[in-house]
Amino acid sequence: TCEYHPVHIRLINPNTTAAMTATIRQAAEQLAAPSTTVSATQPDAGPVSIESHFDEAVSAVGVAEEVLKGEREGNIDAYVVACFGDPGLLAARELTRAPVIGIAEAAFHMATLISTRFSIVTTLGRTGIIAEHLLEQYGFSHHCRRIRAAEIPVLDLEDHPDAAFSRIVQECCRARDEDGIGAIVLGCGGMANLTHAISHEVGLPVVEGVSAALKLAESLVGLGLHTSKFGDLDYPRPKPYTGKFADFSNLTLPPTR
Repeated sequence: TCEYHPVHIRLINPNTTAAMTATIRQAAEQLAAPSTTVSATQPDAGPVSIESHFDEAVSAVGVAEEVLKGEREGNIDAYVVACFGDPGLLAARELTRAPVIGIAEAAFHMATLISTRFSIVTTLGRTGIIAEHLLEQYGFSHHCRRIRAAEIPVLDLEDHPDAAFSRIVQECCRARDEDGIGAIVLGCGGMANLTHAISHEVGLPVVEGVSAALKLAESLVGLGLHTSKFGDLDYPRPKPYTGKFADFSNLTLPPTR
């Protein structure tokens, strides 16, 4: 028989909207293995939603701070950065040996395992550019047919859920009918609780990044694989930081687990 060891996965919502953090956590808990504990957190300061390059730049600092908090707790086996822009992902990986999974990268990987082509349906058109950059960076551009936007603000997913759902489904149906695809990737962590309902409406496999990242994180922990500390993902070199970042000075991290 297989032995299942307890696993603790920390979800980091890079924005500061507590309701979205709760949505992400609840969606992940429904899919987590019985031996997996899911916790969720968010930065103390930053944007209430992430819809621009500037939002991402600010939120990346909060992601790093949340990873540092988790490392000091000492019981986190893997982290998930639960924003589709994967803000601060590589910086977060520098701060820990635990796997750190971005939901966009996870969703792209999963989509290519079940289809040869997919389209992304995201919130605002301007964030589609960020997704395009990630597709190129991760090597998935040739798998993605089109990046589509429902043109809804991220917080509408919490504040006006029925209208937001309708707009997302409409855009997913257009992707199904016009793009020649086999699957749809949802381009926002705030859509984590909509996967099955959208797939039912559209009739195609729908890949959502929070659940994809959760399962990849469980797999990496189960395989005993850690973030490499050889090369560029080694711990940052301790050095002085000034001003509001003085707390990062001479950064020391817990002993390797």
